[in-house]
Amino acid sequence: MKFIVSSTYLLKQLQVLGGVINNSNTLPILDNFLFELSQSKLTISASDLETTMSATIDVESDSDGSIALPARLLLDTLKTFPEQPLTFVIEDNNTVEISSNHGKYALAYADGAEFPNAVSIEDASTTTIMGDILATAISKTIFAAGNDDLRPVMSGVFFQFSQDNLTFVATDAHKLVKYTRNDVSATESAEFIMPKKPLNLLKGILAGSDDDVLVEYNESNAKFTFENSVLICRLIDGKYPNYEAVIPKENPNKLVIDRNQFLNSVKRVSIFSNKTTHQIRLKIAGAELNISAEDIDYSNKAEERLSCDYQGDDMQIGFNSRFLTEMINNLNSDNVQLEMSLPNRAGILTPTDGLDEGEHVTMLVMPVMLNS
Repeated sequence: MKFIVSSTYLLKQLQVLGGVINNSNTLPILDNFLFELSQSKLTISASDLETTMSATIDVESDSDGSIALPARLLLDTLKTFPEQPLTFVIEDNNTVEISSNHGKYALAYADGAEFPNAVSIEDASTTTIMGDILATAISKTIFAAGNDDLRPVMSGVFFQFSQDNLTFVATDAHKLVKYTRNDVSATESAEFIMPKKPLNLLKGILAGSDDDVLVEYNESNAKFTFENSVLICRLIDGKYPNYEAVIPKENPNKLVIDRNQFLNSVKRVSIFSNKTTHQIRLKIAGAELNISAEDIDYSNKAEERLSCDYQGDDMQIGFNSRFLTEMINNLNSDNVQLEMSLPNRAGILTPTDGLDEGEHVTMLVMPVMLNS
């Protein structure tokens, strides 16, 4: 088994696949990349048992075979090479010899047959979505997903596909984001919960990509196929909470404000807030928004006044500044609208501009009790 490949081309593929490999694996074989050669096509795979990703690249070769090579060693070596062809030759003594322009490097390999096989997806439903749209949907929602191991369903992003639209939802019970695309639809309705790790991988690879992604899914697994890559992952088992029930429908108090100004004020004022609650107070009256925070333990306090466009009753409401900052940061509009009903009901944050045709973002942030 022998093949020749460009060093930077190989490194680029391996760095993407390396994101799948955990720092500590239960099975030693998972510390390796699987190389499967079939004439001039080389398929490289990485797995952590939950998620498996593979990429197929073109190489110069006329042989077949499969071996597993140590991922860390290979990545560290490739990073140091300038662009040049590398020749991989499998020797008899269970080593692979890599020849570059200036030297030779031998590393031990494991039998490719030991590598776990990726699951095949039976009775799959399918839909096709543009890479960039999928990447945007992930980045707009994933930050709101929870990290609580006791509630695994909330630690992923909920995909809801129908014939009318695609909806992506994430929540950790303090904040919730619902992202909908009316310009994309699925052939049949389906719902599943995707874990964070494969989503972060997809987000990184697909950002700005015009390629179509074929999504295949069944009860337990999902498969994403695009360009020369395939990602298969196990879905989170369980029923997603009824998120529609927590979004308040009647919100008579509406505040519209410049996004950047609001974000910077919240960031500044929150420096003076209590370090455990991160509580800030919004006091709205007429066309003025007053943002304040106080840390009684250290006698720190701050207050800022901003002009805004407000329709509704005068009110005071408290929020956790970290959640509010995170959400405003994730919108790209010039202005944002905050809709509220009562100080103990969730606030709804939406962008007033900057969205594509058919794109909708709704963010919900739970208030915190104000100590008067």
